[in-house]
Amino acid sequence: MGSVSVTERRVARRVRKQQRADAQRPAVTNRRRTLFLVRLLSWRTVSGMIVLGLSIVLYLFLTADAFFVNSVAIGGEKYLSREEIFRDSDIAQRHVFWINGGDVAQRLEQVPNIADAQVVVGWPPNMVQILVTEREPVLTWEQGVRVWVDVNGIVMKQREDRPDLLRIVADETEDPIGVGSRIPQTVVDGALLLRKRYPNINVLLYDPVKGLGYRHGGGWTIWFGDGSNIDTKLLVYAQIEEQVIKAQGLQPGEVDVSSPDRPYLNVLWRENE
Repeated sequence: MGSVSVTERRVARRVRKQQRADAQRPAVTNRRRTLFLVRLLSWRTVSGMIVLGLSIVLYLFLTADAFFVNSVAIGGEKYLSREEIFRDSDIAQRHVFWINGGDVAQRLEQVPNIADAQVVVGWPPNMVQILVTEREPVLTWEQGVRVWVDVNGIVMKQREDRPDLLRIVADETEDPIGVGSRIPQTVVDGALLLRKRYPNINVLLYDPVKGLGYRHGGGWTIWFGDGSNIDTKLLVYAQIEEQVIKAQGLQPGEVDVSSPDRPYLNVLWRENE
C-alpha cells in the first residue's frame, strides 16, 4: 500500500507540473504575438510616414514655381540677344525635371547664327545655364535681302552693318536667299582669296552661271567662275589684259576666265576704229 501511495504521489506531481507548464505556454505565445504585432505596426507607421513625406516633396517639386524655367543664365552671345537665345532654346515655362540639356543644345545649334551650344541643367537659382559660340560673318551677301555668310558658307541673318566685310551682289533675277541655306564652299573661298590678293576689292558680283565677277575700273566685268583655281585665273586674266586688251586697244564688255584653258573676251570696240 505504501509503495502505491508513493507512485500516486509522483504521478500527481507530474500531472501538476505539466498543468503548470501548459498554463504558462499560452501566455508566452500571446506575449510573442503581441510583440510581433507591435513591431509590424511600428514599421508600417514609419513606412507610411516616409511614403507620405516623399509624396509631399514630389508634389511640391512638380508644382512649385521655383522649378519652372522663367529665365536662364546665358553667356557667349555677341550678335544675338539673350532674349533670342532664350526663345530659341524653347524651355520657357518648362519644368526643370523634363529638360534635357543635350536636346536643348542640339536645338540651339540649328539656329544658323549659333555654331556651338553647351547647356547645363541644375538647381535653382540658376537651373539652366547656356553658353553659345556664334558664327562669325566673313561676307555680306545681297540677293533679294542682305544676309551674312560665314567661312563655311552658312547664310545667317544680318545683325548689324559691317562695312568691313566683302560684299557680294547676286543676280537680281534669282529668288531671295534664305537664312540657313548654304553658299558653295568654292564660291566663299574664291571670294575671300580675291579679297586677299586685292585688298581694295570691296564688292563682287555673282551670277549662277558665270560665278564670281568683278567690275573692273576700265568698264568691263571679269568672271572667275565658281571660285576654284583663283590664282591660275588671275594669271590668265593678267596676260589677257596686257597682251590683248592694252596691246590691241580693245574695250571689252566681259572677260570670262572661269575656264582658264578657254578664256572668253567680249569686245565692244577698238580704239582705232
